[in-house]
Amino acid sequence: MKKKRFRIFSIILGILLLLFLIVNFGLNFWLKSNLPRYIKNNSEYIITYKTLDIDAGTGNILSTGITINSQNPDRNDKLGLQGTIDSLSISRLGIYDLIFKKNFTTDKLTLKSPNLNIILAKPSEDKTGEKKKLPNFENITITNGNIQIFKSTNEKILAVKELDFMVQDLRITEKSEENNLPVAFEKYHLKGKEFFYQPDNIYSFAAASIATEDGQMKVKDFAMIPLLSYQNFLKYYPKKRNLFEVKATEMSFKDILIKKNKLSLTNVKFDSPEIKMFTTDVKSEQKKKSFTYDVNLENVLLNNAKINILKSNGTTLFGADNLTMNITRLVMNDETAKGNIPFQYENFDIKGKNINYGSATQNVKVASLKINPKSADLLNVSVKPTSFHPDKTSLDLMAQRLQLKINTWEFLENKLKLDVETVLVNQLNGKIKTANNPKKKKPTFEGIQFPLKIKNVIVKNSNLEIDSKNQPLVFKDLNANIQQIEMNEQTIKDGIPFKTGNYSLTTRNFIYKTKFYNLSASLLKLNKNTIQISNFTMKPTVSRAQYIKMIPTEKDLYDLKINQVNANGKWDLASATKFLDVENITVSNMDANIFRSKIPNDDLTTKPMYSQLLRSIKFPVFVKNLEVKNSLLVYEEDTKKSEGPGKLTFNNFNMNVKNLNSGKMKGKPTLVPIAITCKFMNASPMNVKWSFDTANRNEAFAISGNISDLPASRINPFIEPYLKIQATGLISDLIFNFKGTQHGINGTLKMVHQNLKIAILKQTGEKDKILSAVANIFVKTDSGIYPESVVVENVERDKTKSFFNMFWRGIEQGLKKTLIGKNAPKTEQSIKNTVGNTKSALEQNKIELQETKTEVKEKVETVKEKIQEKKEVVKEKGFFKNLFKKKSDSQ
Repeated sequence: MKKKRFRIFSIILGILLLLFLIVNFGLNFWLKSNLPRYIKNNSEYIITYKTLDIDAGTGNILSTGITINSQNPDRNDKLGLQGTIDSLSISRLGIYDLIFKKNFTTDKLTLKSPNLNIILAKPSEDKTGEKKKLPNFENITITNGNIQIFKSTNEKILAVKELDFMVQDLRITEKSEENNLPVAFEKYHLKGKEFFYQPDNIYSFAAASIATEDGQMKVKDFAMIPLLSYQNFLKYYPKKRNLFEVKATEMSFKDILIKKNKLSLTNVKFDSPEIKMFTTDVKSEQKKKSFTYDVNLENVLLNNAKINILKSNGTTLFGADNLTMNITRLVMNDETAKGNIPFQYENFDIKGKNINYGSATQNVKVASLKINPKSADLLNVSVKPTSFHPDKTSLDLMAQRLQLKINTWEFLENKLKLDVETVLVNQLNGKIKTANNPKKKKPTFEGIQFPLKIKNVIVKNSNLEIDSKNQPLVFKDLNANIQQIEMNEQTIKDGIPFKTGNYSLTTRNFIYKTKFYNLSASLLKLNKNTIQISNFTMKPTVSRAQYIKMIPTEKDLYDLKINQVNANGKWDLASATKFLDVENITVSNMDANIFRSKIPNDDLTTKPMYSQLLRSIKFPVFVKNLEVKNSLLVYEEDTKKSEGPGKLTFNNFNMNVKNLNSGKMKGKPTLVPIAITCKFMNASPMNVKWSFDTANRNEAFAISGNISDLPASRINPFIEPYLKIQATGLISDLIFNFKGTQHGINGTLKMVHQNLKIAILKQTGEKDKILSAVANIFVKTDSGIYPESVVVENVERDKTKSFFNMFWRGIEQGLKKTLIGKNAPKTEQSIKNTVGNTKSALEQNKIELQETKTEVKEKVETVKEKIQEKKEVVKEKGFFKNLFKKKSDSQ
């Protein structure tokens, strides 16, 4: 029974095997005889071949000597094929899908020596709305191939010669018109020559050869070439920002992944690349793509690169030679292309030489640099102006070294996020010329992500000049350190858009030039709590005669020397909340000369009182103690009638000021007491007590003091040049005690004097004895041992004059009352009348004497004329007498 069943099973199996052999033989015979005709009738292609072997069971096909052509080459809605293939091997062809579904699927496709032109079909949908399927090649191997792929418009997309190619999971997309890459795959092996790829109408990519080895691809003579000039790029693509041109002698990478419009590469290396980029200020619209593809490059190395970024006018925006860049995870896409830097990165390490950056007005050059996200080191940095604009600051600087240590440095949404540990600038030399007419438009700082922080800025061994409106400020041997610089949303609202912490500055041979002065110091040293200035000078740049001609109204001219200035306290003059809180200021060995000429027109503007002047300072100021020690103060004044300036001298000048303030610091006293001691005119001790209160809106003040043992002759240098008066005698004591407001001054004055006389001088400098005698009639020569004080009252202030003018007028009234009497105004008028009458009498005598001289001269001339007439008569008589004598002798 079992044997019978086995015999039946064997017969059936044999019959089936025989049928399979018959079918396989028949299919092969039929395909060999009818396949070309079948393909022609049921597809768009004409195929011929020399041999064909088909295994219906496995779906394996082997064919040689194949030619393929499209039946209708002009159609663009079908995939176009044209060329030859030496041999074709197909593994596991889906015969059922091919016959009944007309869909070509295979597990493996091997092509030897294919010479093919492939024309991609124009994307279309059938009546059902479903997109037609393209051939699906699971795996493909090509050896010694010459392949060209075209768009449906016959524009070449891809070309390669001598191609050896193995790829897994290859997929050909029909979206060539939608800027997607035409192929996608997972793994590959590639070798070829004369590679060409043109994804769009802007760029083409080319390479002399391409080869893979151990998963690494090497590309020789790579080029990314723009297909149109920059002018045409601007013309046809006005909304796009950048145009690139890239060349490299060798490029290598591994792990290539192409999917739709995304290109991913790993370990990308460019040897000696030349990168040129044309850029504009165009801001790409959101709906317009500026860069078509998403490029992801893992670990990019540019070795010995040359980069040149050009502006739209052809000038260099950025250039670099011998640049080596190692960038991790570089990304370029449409979004990054809209930014100032057209890519994003995770990490980078840059080294280069001959860096060049050009803005509209400046050119920056760097001899060499090393930069990474944590540090930057630049050598021989220069910043030079290319053109001058009055509304822009101009830099002309060189630095031997610029170093940065960085905590955070990145661009987020095209905004700079910066947190710097240290900025070191060494040997900075040059000039900064500030804008003469700066634009008042406030910067927006749109490109900065706040807060921006710099922990330390250090400037070493530098020489810097800052020229503002032709008033240069020079720092020589400058060393500075500024800490905790921060810029945020609040600070940018202020005039200085950042705040600082501690700072220090030291400079030698400091110089500042203004229109009328040269200011200098051998040492300037300051920080947040102390100031030291040594050998400070303030010298006029013009002579006194020139100064008088240059000023429209009268104004003091200073000539100042100070041996030492020291200050300590707290202050902040850079932020919006400015304040000055000083514990002590000491000024040592000051030599000050103040010159004022009365020749220019009077300055008729209202002069504020000192309390009002201090109160006008807009921020809190408080100086607890101000000391001026061992100093000399000289005041000189001349008038149109004076022969040289009058001079007042204050030797051994010492001054102490307490609570100098602007009335704006809470909890601080506002009363300002001032104590002065000196030698007046280098001879007489002088003491002054002066006080005022900045909180008093009526500008009330008190001033008192005395001058003792003053020889009157000591004040002659001041009164003689322009009053033509000399004084002799002794002022034993001059005591004054005044109080006043912004309206006037009142008080008392007492003077003890002996043998005080005055001499009125002629224009020649000689003493006018008559006028001097008349004037001394009215002057009280001696005061007695215990003179009474005189009252100074109703001295109104001239608001166009200074405080000291009002003070002097109070002294003047007291002196008049002391020397002339209580009826000083009347007596003074009597002196003036007497002197005036005497002068009139002298003038009358001069006139009469002149008339007498004239009469005598006329009489002398008359006598001379009569004598001359007589001489003429005598001469005439002698002539006739001689004539008659000659006649008589002849007879």
